[in-house]
Amino acid sequence: MSDATDSQPAIETPIVRLIDDDDAFRRAVSRKLKAAGHRVAEYGSVGAMLLEGLGTAPGCLVLDIHMPGPSGLDLQEMISAQSDPLPVIFVTAEATVHETLRAMKQGAADFFFKPVDGDALLTVVNKSVAENVARHAARRHLTELQNRYARLSARERQVLDMVVNGAMNKQIGAEIGAAERTVKAHRAHVMEKMEATSLADLVRAVGQLGLPAQAPGGVGA
Repeated sequence: MSDATDSQPAIETPIVRLIDDDDAFRRAVSRKLKAAGHRVAEYGSVGAMLLEGLGTAPGCLVLDIHMPGPSGLDLQEMISAQSDPLPVIFVTAEATVHETLRAMKQGAADFFFKPVDGDALLTVVNKSVAENVARHAARRHLTELQNRYARLSARERQVLDMVVNGAMNKQIGAEIGAAERTVKAHRAHVMEKMEATSLADLVRAVGQLGLPAQAPGGVGA
C-alpha cells in the first residue's frame, strides 16, 4: 500500500494578502473577499507583512503602492525574484505613469485605481487565486512523480523506459538478459512504485517527468 498521500501535506488553504494603510478601505475589501469565501490576511504596511512572512500558502496579494516604509512596488520587486511569485494586484489612489508601467512590467495581475469596483476586483482575485492554486498543485504533483521515480532501481528505470516505448516482456528480457518472469516482477515493481494503474498512467508520468524517449529499435527485436 502506498504512503504517498501521507508523505506530503495537503496544499494549504489559499490566502489573499491584503496590504493597505487605509484601515477603512482594507476592512471593506476584506469583507467583500471573505463574503466570497476567501481567507484574508490583513496588513497595514509592507513591513508588517514581512515581519509575519509570506508563508507557503498559495493565493495572491492585493496591495497599495504608497504606504509608510517599503512601497508596494518594492514588495512586488522582492516577490518577482522568486521562482513562482504570488500574483500581485495593485489598488491605489494615485500612481505616476512610471509607477504603473513598472508594476505591469514586473508582472502585476491587474492595476486598479480607488475607488475600486468591488466586483471587478473580486473577479481578478478569483482568477489569480485559482491560477496560483493550479500552479501549486502542478508543482506538487511533479515533485511526487520525481520522488516515485527516485525510488526505482537502475534496472526498474530501464524496464520502465522500454515498457513505455512499447516493448513486450519477451523483448525486454532479451535486452536485459532476464527471464520473462523476472521482467514481469520488474514491471510489477515499477507499477507499484510509480503508483500507476495502467500503461497509460506510466506513459503520462514519463511525459510529465520529461524523461527522454528511447529511440525505436533500441530494445531489440
